[in-house]
Amino acid sequence: MSIPRVLIDCLNANEVAYEILPHAKAFTAAMAASAEHIARHQQAKVVMVSSRRGSAMTVLPADRKLDLRKLKRIIQEPVGLQSEAEFAQTFPDCDPGAMPPFGNLYGVPTYVDQHLADEDYIVFEAGTYTDAIKVRYGDYERAVKPLVADLVIDHSEDMSTWS
Repeated sequence: MSIPRVLIDCLNANEVAYEILPHAKAFTAAMAASAEHIARHQQAKVVMVSSRRGSAMTVLPADRKLDLRKLKRIIQEPVGLQSEAEFAQTFPDCDPGAMPPFGNLYGVPTYVDQHLADEDYIVFEAGTYTDAIKVRYGDYERAVKPLVADLVIDHSEDMSTWS
């Protein structure tokens, strides 16, 4: 699979400077960060969730886990994690689980953790298991217009009880 044309077109239309980072095949955000030689807190991973309103995309640093209780307060309704089978059809031009954090291109609302918003740049999978893209965070936010909030489990909590 190649980088989705819709993603490249969006970056170009929004005049976002980007760098494509080819890497060894990686199936998780942590593996991708290692392959790209990027700090895990700058690697953006996508976690898909469902609510009564439908699907939503959350975007987190690779070294953090989604706090469903916080997201429930933001969305104001119960949310649950989606399986790959549930969201695969939403991203037909992407390898399963390698979708870029551009929910706006696929008709799903996008929520970004505030820790990523504090970064100068972020790196994310570009629809394939072997390509990533590096952009300035401010450019990403301008192109996607996500809701930015505190979405992750605090490091002080016992993370063994969370997905």
